[in-house]
Amino acid sequence: MTGRSTFSEPTGDAEGVRHPNGKSTMKIFASRRQRLVGWSVGGILLTLYIVAQALYSTGVYASWRDQQSLDSACGGTLAQGGLDDALNSSQVRARAADDSEYLAACLINRPDTGRHGGALQLMLRWSDQSAASEALAPFSRNANGVQGQAAPLGNGWPGFVRYDGAAQVVVALDCQNNKNRALVAYGDLIQWPEDAKTKEPVLTGLGRVTTESARKAAAKYGCQAQGGRPLTHVSLPSPSGKTTPQQLTQTRGSCVALRGLAGQASAAGTPDFVEYPADAHTPQVNCYLHTPAGKPGYGLYAYYGVVAKDFESVNSANRSDDHVLATATCPQSDQEAVFALYHLYDRDTDSYPVRHYSASFATSAVKAFAEHEAKLRGCTDVRMMSRS
Repeated sequence: MTGRSTFSEPTGDAEGVRHPNGKSTMKIFASRRQRLVGWSVGGILLTLYIVAQALYSTGVYASWRDQQSLDSACGGTLAQGGLDDALNSSQVRARAADDSEYLAACLINRPDTGRHGGALQLMLRWSDQSAASEALAPFSRNANGVQGQAAPLGNGWPGFVRYDGAAQVVVALDCQNNKNRALVAYGDLIQWPEDAKTKEPVLTGLGRVTTESARKAAAKYGCQAQGGRPLTHVSLPSPSGKTTPQQLTQTRGSCVALRGLAGQASAAGTPDFVEYPADAHTPQVNCYLHTPAGKPGYGLYAYYGVVAKDFESVNSANRSDDHVLATATCPQSDQEAVFALYHLYDRDTDSYPVRHYSASFATSAVKAFAEHEAKLRGCTDVRMMSRS
């Protein structure tokens, strides 16, 4: 025995050890690393796929996506408190409304809107912007029964709820740092949630969304404004004919200025009234005088700030021939307040419930109405206007 190992050294490079530079060994290690990396990446991708499928199938992703849409809606000014009530669902989403006539506009609805309804549109604009045609439309219908009716939101909010077959909340926040400007918000419930058992929670939700969005938008765009207290109860103005008229001597709300004209009103064919709560903040006030048959014969309206401006912007050709107007100067805005009386037309019967229009009574009624409203708001210089 020579002491040498009986094992011979490898003669080939299959095992990768014959080369002093170690290249073959590195190739093996690199190949193994590549397989490990491949397996790791594949495992990660598979895990991500499983997670994604789980998030999608359980609705977590959809919920996240919907929340993102709400957070960015209407330029980030959409107030989300009240949305659940307004649409009667905790699952809601938003998208931008393609309308360049507004400062911002967005549509909020439920994923199941097609089956159960529930959709609202929020629109924001400045008062020195021209109002869109749909914002002006109610003023051209003032002579048609009670289609232009509106009730105050209350709780100190300068807004009202309107009902013309669909519900709308309007809020106008005067900018204290710019007397010629106000932030106006429109909340339109364009589709009632059909599965809502009652209307008042829905309407209160709409009121909360609109008022609080107006407040957020005013703050974002530099309008120093005061709103009101959180809304807890909003009711629709009563649809035409469903409110029982009362004798004018019993008025306490928006028609109270006419209590002293009860005799003249009766002689003019309208001894009764339908009114809304008195409110010194609402930019629109309505009062209706009814015939003994319960039909609205005369409608009185007071408009303030941007709402008065929008009213005046409606072409006079759209106004009834039988009307009386008055104006007053108010401290809250450079825009004059406008007071109006219309001889109402009944579209159901294609006739005037008050057959013979009394110009003298109409003038007396508008004068009393305007003077009372002006005193309530601190307005001065009430002037009767000649009919154009």
